[in-house]
Amino acid sequence: MGQKKAHEVDRWLARPEQAYRIVLIYGPDRGLVSERAKRFATGSGLPLDDPFTVVRMEASEVEQQPGRLADEAQTVPMFSDQRLIWVKGAGNQKALVSDVTMLISEPPTDCTILIEAGDLRKGSSLRSAVERSASAMALPCYADDGRGIDTVIDETLGAAGLTISLEARQLLKANLGGDRLATRGELEKLTLYCAAAKEVNPEDIRLLIGDVAGLSADEAVDAVISGRFQAFDIAFQRFLAAGNPPFLVLSATLRQIQALQIMRQAMDTQGVTASAAVAGARPPIFFSRRKTVENALARWSGIALQNAAERLQATILRTRQKPSLAGSITRQALLALTVEGARARR
Repeated sequence: MGQKKAHEVDRWLARPEQAYRIVLIYGPDRGLVSERAKRFATGSGLPLDDPFTVVRMEASEVEQQPGRLADEAQTVPMFSDQRLIWVKGAGNQKALVSDVTMLISEPPTDCTILIEAGDLRKGSSLRSAVERSASAMALPCYADDGRGIDTVIDETLGAAGLTISLEARQLLKANLGGDRLATRGELEKLTLYCAAAKEVNPEDIRLLIGDVAGLSADEAVDAVISGRFQAFDIAFQRFLAAGNPPFLVLSATLRQIQALQIMRQAMDTQGVTASAAVAGARPPIFFSRRKTVENALARWSGIALQNAAERLQATILRTRQKPSLAGSITRQALLALTVEGARARR
C-alpha cells in the first residue's frame, strides 16, 4: 500500500522511490503541503521553469476537461527522458479521481504526477485510490507539533547565523501560526529584525508578536467563544485594570466572530473540516489558540455567529453613545455571548 505516516514523510522525500509514478501530498496544513510538493518537484532534477518538461495545472481544469490529466501523462516527452505533471488544488473532483484511477491501473513510465490536495478524510475517493495502489504514494501533512516547530525554528535561525534563548523559544512557539508557510514568514521577519544580533531574546519576540495587553484580550475572546464565564471575567477585569479601553476587547471579539464566520462558511459550503479551516485561515491563527478555535467552529452555527456579530456591532454603537458606561455595557454584552458559547458547548 502506498502511504506513509506523517512522521515518515520527510524521510521519504529525502529519498523518493522511483517506482511511485503518482505522488499525492495532502493535509490541512496547506503551507506544509506546498512546501513539500516544491521539495519533491525540485528533487526530480527537472527544470521547473520549462513548460514542456514540467506541466502545471489546477484540479479545476481537470474537472472541466475530463481525461486531460490522463492525456498529458501519456504524452511522449520531446526534450527529456522524464516529465512532471504538477496538479494543485485537488480534492475529490470526479474527473480527477477518474483520471488518477486510470493512471494507477496503467502507470506511465516516463512521467510522474504530483498532486497537491487539501484535507482528505480517510476513505475519500482520491486518497483511497492512491493508498490502495502499488504505484502511487500518499503523503499526509498535518499542522506542526512542538517538535516540528522546533525543527523549523532551528533551520531558519541557523541559516541566518542566529541562536535563540530557551525563554525566547518558548514564547515564540506559543505564538507561531499552525500553517507552515505562515510560520516561515514569521521566522523570516524575525531573522531580518535580529540580523545584527547573534541571539534572539524574549524582548525581540514581544516586539514582533505584540504586548501582554493584546494577549489578555485574546484570553477574554477565547473565553467568550468557549463559554467559560469565570475565565472571561478574570481576563476582562485584568485587561481593564491595565488601563486598556473596553472597546479593544469588543473589537477583538468582533474580528474573531467574523473570522469564525468565514471558516464556518467554508465548512458548510465546501465540506472542509474544522482543522483544515483553521489551518487555512488568513491571517493565520496562533498555534496556541488553534484547538480553541477548532472547538468553537464545531459548536457555533453560521446563524449563531451572524447573531453574535450583529450584537457586537450594536454594542459598539452603544458604547460610543454612552462612553461613561462603556465598561459595564461591554461586560454585559460579552457575558451574554459567553452564555451562547456555553449553550453551544452543551
